[in-house]
Amino acid sequence: MRPEMERPRRRRAHRTDWMALLSGMIFIAAGVVLIDRPSVEPLIMLPAVLAGLGLAGLVAILARLIRR
Repeated sequence: MRPEMERPRRRRAHRTDWMALLSGMIFIAAGVVLIDRPSVEPLIMLPAVLAGLGLAGLVAILARLIRR
């Protein structure tokens, strides 16, 4: 059969990995803050990053529950 006569294949859209997306955004934001304001204490940034990762995990869990 010639290629132009084949049926078009349906493309499967893959789902968004919310945990990876939000975690990457958190680490980028933390890097920007640390570059922009080097006087920020690591003891302040660590809880902020951990809280952000916890929130990202919660969003990922909720997104997975909603998909089902």
